[in-house]
Amino acid sequence: MDTTDTFLEWALYLAAMRWPVFPLVPGRKQPAVREWETRATTDPARIRRCWTADRWNVAVATGPAGLVVIDLDQPKPGQPGPDGATALADLAAQRGGPLPATYTVTTPSGGQHLYYLAPAGTHLRSSASQLAPRVDVRAHGGYVVGPGSVADVGGWELCDETDPVELPGWLVQACAERASTAISAPREIRAVDPNRYGSAALAGECERIRTAAPEQHNAVLSAAAYTIGRKVGADLIDHATARAALIEAAGHMVTAGCDCTAREVARVVDAGLSAGTRNPIARRAA
Repeated sequence: MDTTDTFLEWALYLAAMRWPVFPLVPGRKQPAVREWETRATTDPARIRRCWTADRWNVAVATGPAGLVVIDLDQPKPGQPGPDGATALADLAAQRGGPLPATYTVTTPSGGQHLYYLAPAGTHLRSSASQLAPRVDVRAHGGYVVGPGSVADVGGWELCDETDPVELPGWLVQACAERASTAISAPREIRAVDPNRYGSAALAGECERIRTAAPEQHNAVLSAAAYTIGRKVGADLIDHATARAALIEAAGHMVTAGCDCTAREVARVVDAGLSAGTRNPIARRAA
């Protein structure tokens, strides 16, 4: 198999994941075609015709693929500050959110691409260093260089074949917020569809509750209820819907062999929602 065949095989592999691909200039990160987002394809016949013509690098159009890829960069020589992976871990710690293992590609510079599935109903846009320094987002309007591609200084290599997991709710929220307030309060959001944003945020917080360790039940439930309460106060989520979803997600806490009771779960949820509603997030028009 020659090198052209190698690029072709990677393009077909990514397309088999149902991720539309398009060619990049050989050895570069620049698109080799115009209107690449609409021309990206998963059609094996089109892919074979394209990649047998030259040693094209391979790109994945993240929006059409239903992906949100978190691009973690390394600082350039002489630049201060942490690398992207450290900055993202710090942000996760600040927000109390998980960073689950997911499909991961390493980059020639020593960075990483973390592939996540975009939650249903969300329409997140690409951004650069809005979440944190050297943490970029590749979603609608963006693309990532796929594994198997090469550059003068190295290649993009698949290092974790874990099936992509859904973007955690706290990251959905962070991606939807304005860049200037992504990691500080007060927070403002600019959502394409506020109701969908609210639903995605609620789903994310419910997932946090479902996966909370027994010793963290009260803290996680209280924080989640407060976070959702702020969205209830901003009319992004209906109060009754939010309350029912949070209590349902906490059902395992009552049967997990700890001291939680249904009454206590309801009390914590009601208190958190009430407190959050009194401090709603600020909304700005899209």
